[in-house]
Amino acid sequence: MKNDCHYHPGEPAKWHCGECLIHYCSGCMPDADPRRQTGLCPHCGRNMRYLGAATEVEPFWQRLSAFFRYPFYSDPLLVVIICTVVPLFLSPGLVGWIIYMVLLLILIKYCYTVIRHTANGHMKPPPVTEAWSGEGFALGLQSFVVVVVMIAAVTSAFVLLGPLPGLVVMGLAYLAAPACIMILAMEDSIFPALNPLHITALISSIGWPYFVFYGFLVLMTIASAAAQEMAFVHFHPVVAYPLGGFLSSAFMVIVFHMLGYLLFQYQEELGFASDFQEEEAPADPNRDRSRRVDADIDMNLKEGNYNRVAGILEEALKRDPANPNRLGQLYQLSLARHDLDALHRHHAKLLSWMVAHRRHRDMKTLLTLLREKDPQFQPQEPELVVACADLLFLQHEPKPALQLLKDFHKRFPDSDQIAPAYILVARILANGFEQWDKAVTFLKFAGKNTSDPETKAAIDAYLAQADKREPLKGPKATFAPASDISNAAS
Repeated sequence: MKNDCHYHPGEPAKWHCGECLIHYCSGCMPDADPRRQTGLCPHCGRNMRYLGAATEVEPFWQRLSAFFRYPFYSDPLLVVIICTVVPLFLSPGLVGWIIYMVLLLILIKYCYTVIRHTANGHMKPPPVTEAWSGEGFALGLQSFVVVVVMIAAVTSAFVLLGPLPGLVVMGLAYLAAPACIMILAMEDSIFPALNPLHITALISSIGWPYFVFYGFLVLMTIASAAAQEMAFVHFHPVVAYPLGGFLSSAFMVIVFHMLGYLLFQYQEELGFASDFQEEEAPADPNRDRSRRVDADIDMNLKEGNYNRVAGILEEALKRDPANPNRLGQLYQLSLARHDLDALHRHHAKLLSWMVAHRRHRDMKTLLTLLREKDPQFQPQEPELVVACADLLFLQHEPKPALQLLKDFHKRFPDSDQIAPAYILVARILANGFEQWDKAVTFLKFAGKNTSDPETKAAIDAYLAQADKREPLKGPKATFAPASDISNAAS
């Protein structure tokens, strides 16, 4: 049965909690380990069952072109060419026959490696070195034994029971052959591969698609035989023999890859789990932790657990107070819930985030809400006040900017931001309201509260422009950098 994620319908489930009876997709479980097939349920904390790619793999009949391309990757192609070309140079006799059998054993061993490799989620062929390694030759020998036993059973049926029962047994043997190969690849033992109960159980677990595959296999066998016959009819033996050998070897690789994919496709029914394996960079634990928070927020939002979401964001901001994603999420959640307490508690961090990302509309909304709770509200960090007012002024919001700067020197008598603050007030009054006389007054007051030569030069330039009733567009005073504002807000 194919299941979708409980929280993201349409996304295939990769994990299942037997305690909570909930299915999760990969997005819900960013901190789980698919390679080790370990993951803890976000709700109950218990180990979950890994489903692998069982819920998202496409049917094998939709990948026929990929199956036929498979032998022409460099690794299997090299194995096929060696096993096809080398026998052409062997002399008749015992040594030549032994070498030929060894090459056949190598090809079969590589094909069984292909089954396991594909069943584990690798859609690219195994490396050519797998054909020559010392492991796995026993599996090739076991496959010879399975073939001999099946041939002996069919022959015995013809001899002892007659032609018609013999044909029935031969058909059943050919029907069971793919299942025998898959069981042998999985179990690495002859006895399960020849056990009728195991064969029947595998076929029934896969169901009708097994018979669809069997039909493909019959057609492919006929096509392969016809291609080889055509080669021997139309070509000289010097060309026909290697061509026929190449076609039969490539056909074997294709069939074994399809068998591995059949195991991969029906892994859930067969009781194991694997996923598409790609080369990935090592996971960044900080990134995974952030994705875990995102997943928990998403799930709790969909369940309506807004208090839980707020708690998750509070904890995340304790670890990383300036995280722009978390601040944005906290602002949106608090705004949607009209949670004025949360907005007030985190206003300094939120205002710093809004300054850094030029979110003047959100800033205006936040200040309006905070003053709804407390009509006398003002931020308590002088650098932040100047930065917020500057952003609002630049975005053509002069009144909220002036409101922020009201009585700045009284609120922050020891601040080094008094001069920049009142230069900004002068610019707002001159450029926004054309109140040149008031602008001059504030510029002179700013000049009395600074000893910085650059700031004094800027004030002189502004005074000259104000005398001419020109917009104050001279050099800007140096305000605190965004990093200082963020540090102050933290």
